[in-house]
Amino acid sequence: MRARRPAMRRLAIVLACLLPAAAVVAADAPVGATEARTERQGREIYESFVDGLADRDCSADSSERWRRHFAHVPADLARTPDRLLPLFGYVVDQLRAQHLPTEYALIPFVESGYRPGARSASGPAGLWQFIALTARNHKVPIRPGYDGRLSPVDSTQAAVRYLKTLHGMFAGDWRLAVMGYNAGEYRLFGALRQAGQRAADARPEELPMPQTTRAYVRKLQALSCLLLEAGEREEWLQAIDHRVPVLVPAPLPRGANHLDSWAAREGHDPEQIRRFNPAFPDGRVASADRALQVLAPARAGRTGSDAAAMTAIAAVPAPAAGSGSAPAAAAVAATTARAPVEPVHYAQAVEPPRSHVVARGESIWRIARRYGIGVAQLLARNGLSGNSVLRPGMTLLIDDVLPQTAGVDTAQGSP
Repeated sequence: MRARRPAMRRLAIVLACLLPAAAVVAADAPVGATEARTERQGREIYESFVDGLADRDCSADSSERWRRHFAHVPADLARTPDRLLPLFGYVVDQLRAQHLPTEYALIPFVESGYRPGARSASGPAGLWQFIALTARNHKVPIRPGYDGRLSPVDSTQAAVRYLKTLHGMFAGDWRLAVMGYNAGEYRLFGALRQAGQRAADARPEELPMPQTTRAYVRKLQALSCLLLEAGEREEWLQAIDHRVPVLVPAPLPRGANHLDSWAAREGHDPEQIRRFNPAFPDGRVASADRALQVLAPARAGRTGSDAAAMTAIAAVPAPAAGSGSAPAAAAVAATTARAPVEPVHYAQAVEPPRSHVVARGESIWRIARRYGIGVAQLLARNGLSGNSVLRPGMTLLIDDVLPQTAGVDTAQGSP
């Protein structure tokens, strides 16, 4: 990373001189912040969720019991959008960034009703209802005065890492990954062996797994279908179409001792910050917990030396036609000399390549038509042939991966 910084500075200087100031946006924001936006409409969150689904076919859904059980979820989203939509949007963002099916974003509805402070009498806690042993195995900090399972940041990062591992283990089949998440991957491997099946062409409903594990898949299928059907009603879409904050992880400074004072300094609503971060009892921040991350609304302006560098870049006006760029370059060079600039995303200059998660029943022709590209192009970009079989959960690149320029890695998404 250090070797790339001089090249990054040169690229920042060039772009600052060539682009209008509004086109240059700091991109050291945490995963999920889109073009440094601070708010978005609820319909955008819903559309992102639907676009990321691996399976949109509800014709064979027979989970009437779980449809009745979760029938309240669409109504809850419409009735309390300020509570549910920001967290739901944050989890969807994390999954989309890792090219994972957004069926996984429904797990917190099943586990906790999307309440980050939820605790079960039997021990599990948080959005994802981790038990203490599982949390520690996935590097979620738990110590006196701080339970990282109650942190949407700590617990979601751990859950997404684990789901990504399971997704790869089980051939991109989200149903198998969910079974592994519920019952353990080794138990699922044993069930596949016992049934003489392979992950690549498994029939999850036939595997010798506990009834609760098979029901877990049906719960998510029922939830997915309920939300898809709700989206067909314009009145429901209008009900969720509130402007809500984009939530991102924000570092606590080492001097912070209470969430309320930190929120006030940052211009956030202290009550909202506490609601999103119940891992800090009564908002208190112990000395051992400083420098942790909290979930907070994204801010247009950033603080710190890196932000100062980016502010200077954004403030450089576009040169008039025929004018030289030396003054602008000098201004940026003076700033970057003090604060090394990490990889920068340019909201209008560089667009991240699009991707598509294959849903059940989709064909390569249908996907190509949806994005307005040729079938041959789509096949070539993904190393596929005309005989290749598309499987639900596969991620296809829609656009060519952007070339690396001046040492800047422009690829976004999973590492």
